[in-house]
Amino acid sequence: QVQLVESGGGSVQAGESLRLSCAASISTYTYTSRSACMAWFRQPPGKEREGVGAIDSGGRTRYADSVKGRFTISRDNAKSTVYLEMNSLKPEDRAMYYCAARPPYGGACLPLRNKFHNWGQGTQVTVSS
Repeated sequence: QVQLVESGGGSVQAGESLRLSCAASISTYTYTSRSACMAWFRQPPGKEREGVGAIDSGGRTRYADSVKGRFTISRDNAKSTVYLEMNSLKPEDRAMYYCAARPPYGGACLPLRNKFHNWGQGTQVTVSS
């Protein structure tokens, strides 16, 4: 069973920061919230869903070029929660943000949409110029 719940979205001005949270409840035969590869995706209005970044069970992170240096993904295994810290937000960061989870096996933990089958409901981020 996999349940992902995002929170923390909102409306901010360009240059401001937001921190999104993803509370993960994962209990399957093959992986748990501690071992899962976790990722953040976003879907701007009228566009395809795109990968923002991912974090593996050991804390290694990867990011899309568009957010490198501004966004940071972290995880607190004791709380089964993954975070997305977003700094220096830009109007083009406006999107619905989704948390996703997959088992740790099957290749490197990268924010590739077709690798993830468990998704949260999303949280909206709006950035005004």
